[in-house]
Amino acid sequence: MDRIIVEMDTLDETRPLRLQIFLSQPNGKLALAVSSTKIIEPQYPVGNQGKFNGYQIPDFFIEKGILKMWSEIKGGNITYDFKYNNGSFELIYVNKLTNNATKGYIDEKTIFTETKFDLVTGIRTEIDEISGSDKALKVRKKRVLIRPLPKIQDFKFSDKELY
Repeated sequence: MDRIIVEMDTLDETRPLRLQIFLSQPNGKLALAVSSTKIIEPQYPVGNQGKFNGYQIPDFFIEKGILKMWSEIKGGNITYDFKYNNGSFELIYVNKLTNNATKGYIDEKTIFTETKFDLVTGIRTEIDEISGSDKALKVRKKRVLIRPLPKIQDFKFSDKELY
């Protein structure tokens, strides 16, 4: 079994988090494949004047050979899919769900935007829907090629604005 570990440095006042991914080897031992302190925002970031960032620590799991990272973002959540290729985990897919609620609650006028970005094909689709409706208000599709594919060890939590 592979292992994913998220550690918090409780001695540092910003409470930085480190992601470590260990892959099982044929001999049964685990080998460190990735170690990153850039992918997860610290719990008390410097730019937040020592205040809690307001977000949960992201969830990491492996599903059908894809490493997934689910994370809260302002007004929604985002899931990143990474595939192991040639010794690295490469970002291949992003699914982001946001809403335009400004009053702290969702009502029948809330618009949800789902962004699906397949980095392999370069197709980025945004779909706007009203809460509770089955019909899309607006669909936007465009092609955005990113080469080479971003690697997990180079990925920063601030990159969520790119997708």
